[in-house]
Order: sequence, then structure tokens, then C-alpha cells
Amino acid sequence: MSSTLTLSPTDTGGARLQKAALLAALDDPGMGALNFLNEVIDRYPDAISFAPGAPHASFFDELNVGHYLERYRRHLVEDRGLTEQRATRLLYQYGPARGIINGLLARSLQLDEGLTVDPRAIVVTVGCQEAMVLALRVLCPTPEDLLAVVEPCFVGISGAASVLGIEPVAIGETDGGVDLPALARACTAARQAGQRIRALYVAPDFSNPSGTLMPLAARHALLALADEHDFLLLEDNAYGFTAEADHKLPTLKSLDTHQRVVYLATCAKICLPGVRVGFMVADQPVINADGGASLLADELTLVKSMLTVNTSPICQGIVGGMMLDNGGSLAAVGADKARLYQSNLRHLLGALAQALPPEQAAERGIVWQAPQGGFFVRVRLPVVADEALLKRCAERHGVLWTPMSSFYLSGGGRHELRLACSYLAPQEIDEGVARLVRFFDDPTLMSSA
Repeated sequence: MSSTLTLSPTDTGGARLQKAALLAALDDPGMGALNFLNEVIDRYPDAISFAPGAPHASFFDELNVGHYLERYRRHLVEDRGLTEQRATRLLYQYGPARGIINGLLARSLQLDEGLTVDPRAIVVTVGCQEAMVLALRVLCPTPEDLLAVVEPCFVGISGAASVLGIEPVAIGETDGGVDLPALARACTAARQAGQRIRALYVAPDFSNPSGTLMPLAARHALLALADEHDFLLLEDNAYGFTAEADHKLPTLKSLDTHQRVVYLATCAKICLPGVRVGFMVADQPVINADGGASLLADELTLVKSMLTVNTSPICQGIVGGMMLDNGGSLAAVGADKARLYQSNLRHLLGALAQALPPEQAAERGIVWQAPQGGFFVRVRLPVVADEALLKRCAERHGVLWTPMSSFYLSGGGRHELRLACSYLAPQEIDEGVARLVRFFDDPTLMSSA
């Protein structure tokens, strides 16, 4: 998905760089996946797009960021006792690398997840993507340090590993979440090869892209396996807030009694993507050479200070104001959004079942899963669902989706696509499903099994 540059035969001046001498990860086919998701709508503006998992735009219509920023500034003055000048300076100047809303986030974790967290164990990041990069860079410093990922996996984590030169180990996914026997075998094989799996990236709650919800027993079993084989869990909880009350399960972090879990979170879906605010909870003790100890969060903060210096205090202030206006709870900020996303997911699944009854679809080799939350529905086709098929589908039937192959490290997903329904209106979902069914019925596109 990279752009191309045509050089004139007479152009002999200036530097020309050989790509072979640049970062090897630039040739990773998954590197362009995030840009693809963000750009594909612009390339087909008249298409109904099930491609990107973007928040619903209606929540931005009357969003008053100035109000939230002022709400947080008042909190600094009235609740924390800062002078007006200090409060303004905290928002407008460079800020501490660790963050300025850590106390509010700790309170939210207590309210929403029952987690008691020291604010010093929280690092506020530039989106969850920076949190992933920081965790990988600090935990996997040598070629012998490996990252395991549950496959299919979010391209942000596999891309970060590729950029950092960290070898990812793909672990399959079952109906119960992680394939634990396969993970145990991978840990053993790594040790025998003189390597070590340092961490497993996992999204137990409606993972992107598969929508899987890890059962409670599997969560306990995964924590026990992490203890047995001495690795950490990087728990990404971007979509847990979309769970309906009877499907909500405790996070891995809230079940963690041995500090095995580094908790990764984002405010993009709950608040708004434009603030680019995420955070991580890293309360693991780090033993220094002199016998002293620090928190993993302290070490991550040092690296962050050399990467992004600090997360925008103004953006943090907006998030802080939103929490303060909602009793200190991020879950309360996202409650209305969660209800809309639950409704959209039910609407998409209902529209698919009505337009193409599952029994008839299965006879044609078309199968989809029915997740209980999140933004995505995964569909299997009898043909290769690649970018070439997507292009023809968009041009002929005016509907977009995401090929699943970029979410696999081991070459899987070639016959699968992902449908995102988060930012569409019900009538758009209905029209999009109608176009999808016409695509499924198109013999010129769906002829090769």
C-alpha cells in the first residue's frame, strides 16, 4: 500500500537511498495494514465501508473539548490545590513523561475493574500503540527474547515487533481463547533453542479481529501457565467496555495475584480517537544491580521520555475532564457508546441472518461467527479474500471489508474477511449487507473455491 515515485531518466542529482539498506521491516506486508484501514474509505467514497473499526461519528457532534479541558483545570485548582498559574502551566508546557492524569486513571480502574493500582504504576502513552512499543522494547532487548501473540492478532502489535526486530511466535486461538498446550510447547521449544518467550500479547475481551471472548476458566489457566513458564501477559483491553452486563468477565489484571499482567488500554473508543491517549499499568518490581528495586513503569517512563517526551497534557486534560464529568469512571464515559456498539453488532448479525440464512450460507461455504461484543464480525468465504478481490468488490458492488490475511503471521486467513460495524448507522448496515449479498451472489467474483 506504499506510494510509488517515478524518477525521470535525466534526474541524476540528489541522494538516492537503496531500500535494501533501510529497515528490513519496511518490506513486511503487514506494515501497511493500519494505513490501509484508514485510507480505503477515501479511495471508494461512495462505498459502504465495513473496513475500519472507527468510533461512531455521532458522539463527536456536540463534543465540547473546551469544557472538558476547563473541567480538568478546575480540578487542578479546586481539588489538587494548584494555583491558577501552575494549573495553566501544567497543561500548556511540557509535562512529566509518566503523565498527569494517573491518579484519575487509578480511580477509574478501581471503580470499573475493582483494581487497586498505585498511580506511579501507570504510564500515560500516546495511544495504546506507544504502550505496545514501550513494552516490547523494554521486555525484549536481545534477539533471544521472543514475543508470543495469539493468532489472528492485531496488526499494531505484530507491526511493532517487526519494527523493533523482535521475533513473534504465533499461538493459535481456540473457542476457549489461547491454545494453551501450543503455548506451553512454544515456551519449551524456545528454551531448548537458547531463547525465551518473554511475553504473550492477548486481548481476552472481544479481540481485534476475531471477536473472541476468553472464558473465565481459560483466564485462570493462562495466568497459571504464565507462572509456570515465567512470562508476562500484555493484556489489551480496547473492547472490554462493549460487553453487556451478563457477558462481562474480570480482566486478567484483576485476576492477577503474581503481577504477571501488564495492562494496556486506550481512551480512543471510550473518549475520542483524536486525543491519542492510552495508558499501561506496569506494577512489576524490577530488581537493580545494587539490590534496590523500582517499578517496571519507572523503566518504561525512561524510554518514553526518549521516544515521545510526554503525552500531550492538553489531550490528557480532555480525557481527565470527561472522567470527572462522569463520576471518575471511564466506563461511565463510554456507557452510551457501548450501548450503540452493542445495538450495531446485533443489527449486523440480524441483517446477515435475514439476508442470507446461515444454513443456506454454510451450503455455499460462507460462515460467520457471532461475537457477544466488540466491533467486528469474522466471515469465511469459499474464495481467497485478498486485496484484489476487495478492489473488485468495491468497484462492482460498492462495499468494503478488511482481508483477514494481514492479521496472521503464519499465512492463514486467506479465505476470511472482517466486517466492522461500529461507525455505521442501521440503515447503512442494511444497505451494506444487501451489497455484500450481491457480492456473494456474483459468479465472476465467487466462482473459484
